[in-house]
Amino acid sequence: MIVGREPRVRQTLHTAWRLLAMLFVWDVAVTLFCYFSPFAAPALPLTLFGTVLAAFLGFRTNSAYQRWWEGRTLWGAMINASRSLARAVGAFLPDDHPSALAIRRIVVLRQIAYVHSLRHQLRRHDPAPDIERLIGADAAVAPLARTNPANGLLDGTGRLIGDARADGLIDSIQQAQIERVLVDIANAQGGMERLKNTPLPAQYRSLPAFFTRLFCLLLPIGLVQTLEWATPIGSSVAGFMFLAGLSIGDDLVDPFSDTVHDVPLEAMCRTIEIDLLQSIGDDAPPPLRPIDGVLW
Repeated sequence: MIVGREPRVRQTLHTAWRLLAMLFVWDVAVTLFCYFSPFAAPALPLTLFGTVLAAFLGFRTNSAYQRWWEGRTLWGAMINASRSLARAVGAFLPDDHPSALAIRRIVVLRQIAYVHSLRHQLRRHDPAPDIERLIGADAAVAPLARTNPANGLLDGTGRLIGDARADGLIDSIQQAQIERVLVDIANAQGGMERLKNTPLPAQYRSLPAFFTRLFCLLLPIGLVQTLEWATPIGSSVAGFMFLAGLSIGDDLVDPFSDTVHDVPLEAMCRTIEIDLLQSIGDDAPPPLRPIDGVLW
């Protein structure tokens, strides 16, 4: 996620300069053709075309932003639920029982491994290194054997709580309260997987791209009679505005695709790791800082 108040114009131009160059060359070619040929450029209702296209792109961008914000909201719920889980096991499991202290520590470490695993799964990375780092290679075998390692970790945590209830370390009411937190965690994961695995409909992805490029091709033809020799500059700037609107929707539609525009999953997982490690008295790593204005 890009942070900071200064606009990143250089980065925007770096990613779009090839398309801008092609658009400018096309605008120059159309301008020269209209001036040095007997062909008369037809009057095009560009205002009507542009208004409809702008409304279309605006609706698409709003839909993409809603997906991005929902992804951020779900991860906020994950942070809160992780803190609640650590607080619940810390409050319910007795301090004077060695087995209770061991279960408390294992649950906290498994939850940290869980959020890192979920982050890797959403970004299509390998979760094994972080899972093995936090719970050990032997304990990581069972969740890594699952199609969904994060869900395997959550199932294992539920079984640990059930064992604590069977051993008399917590009662059934306390088990039910912890289980409700685990349900909240599972619901948040389901929402994230829904966003990741359900793209925008094909019409939202193909039609705006087609009509935006078509509009940029027709734009100099409709402007040459008004702007004359300034047509390449005016048409390129106006075309870039529409192409930028198209690009914004593409950037926001998948909030977990591991780009500079996405939800900062690494920073939020580090926040959970810090809070949960400190809850059991362990040393915690420092918070992540932005790198070149980007928080990952």
